[in-house]
Amino acid sequence: MRILFLSDNFPPEVNAPASRTHEHCRAWVAAGNSVTVITCAPNFPRGEVFSGYRNRLWSREELDGIRVVRVWSYITANEGQLRRTLDYVSFMVSATIAALFLPRPDVIVATSPQFFTACAGFLTSRLKRAPYVFELRDLWPESIKAVGAIRGTRLLRALERLELFLYRKAARVVAVTHSFRNNLVRRGIDPGRIDVVTNGVDLSRFSPRPRDAALVAQLQLQGKFVAGYVGTLGMAHGLETILEAAARVRQWPDGERYRFVLLGEGARKQELVRRAADSRLDNVLFLDSVPKSEVARYWSLLDVSIIHLRRDPLFETVIPSKLFECMAMGIPILHGVAGESADIVNRHGVGLVFEPGNADQLAVGLRRLATDAALLVSMRAACVRSAPEYDRRHLADRMLESLRAVSRARVVQEKSTG
Repeated sequence: MRILFLSDNFPPEVNAPASRTHEHCRAWVAAGNSVTVITCAPNFPRGEVFSGYRNRLWSREELDGIRVVRVWSYITANEGQLRRTLDYVSFMVSATIAALFLPRPDVIVATSPQFFTACAGFLTSRLKRAPYVFELRDLWPESIKAVGAIRGTRLLRALERLELFLYRKAARVVAVTHSFRNNLVRRGIDPGRIDVVTNGVDLSRFSPRPRDAALVAQLQLQGKFVAGYVGTLGMAHGLETILEAAARVRQWPDGERYRFVLLGEGARKQELVRRAADSRLDNVLFLDSVPKSEVARYWSLLDVSIIHLRRDPLFETVIPSKLFECMAMGIPILHGVAGESADIVNRHGVGLVFEPGNADQLAVGLRRLATDAALLVSMRAACVRSAPEYDRRHLADRMLESLRAVSRARVVQEKSTG
């Protein structure tokens, strides 16, 4: 089967969309399929083109058997409404044009979170006479409404109409959570055309390992109980809560024992760094994003991982992909996200759930895991035991079956009409 995948994030970028797309496409190639990805020059999240790349009209490369076509886009940092919109729209236009010069695929996949990529998928499906699948990773524009990035009611309504149009025109929607599926069904999308393929983890890359001694020495973490956040430091994540918890921990009699590590980039990073400095939080370390191949080394530093999103009903539908990396690494989780992802944490016994935005509960959970050795050990074991349920290879196979069903339906339709 010939698969054309549209995504504005792809390795060497290290965010969740890039990782999921790469790992799925790699598995599909291994299963004997031809896969082409249209993407842009790697630049997320700083809006700076990675070393070794240029923002050209068109360039080709190959990664793990995947044919990668990179197109020009307006490049900006992951902040600022107007500039990010220009980024999204420019990729939509460039990707659609680039697809015209590629062989006709059997199926087209377009991934969110921002759905201008799905617009490109729809346009390409019409131009290439091939069905498209909408991979739903985020309820956009609802998510930008939740963080206050867009306030105009008319604009939001127009975007929501476009969103529903794209769902209806897709041959199939592949949602990453059951909550997303339920949301679409409530809004009138045929449940028979919606599949759920959750996020997962590449178990060949992430597994329990001892602390990286060189990093421990470099970051002066000897003898410390380390709680860490790894990922985007964005508007949706509410990471001020971690700083508030760090301030409380600093007042404990044994507060010097604890360290908080925040690794990543994002629209809120500089403000968080400033707030930590103003509050003299010398127990908080901010680290720059690292290549995907290095991420596991930094995970190994953590005794516990912190996952957090702002309090909002929308985020109760989200399952942060880092949850599964933590499980694979055997790192218990302090989980500040309500809803479906909290159910996973509780069901598998891999961490403690605290109320989003509640720094006191976060601090209490941290102390409990730091002082109850038996609980910490049992949660580590539960993480490792549960992680194979979210093996990315199996999840890629499930999504491939959805794509095959779409391709078969197209063949049947063409035979019946031709």
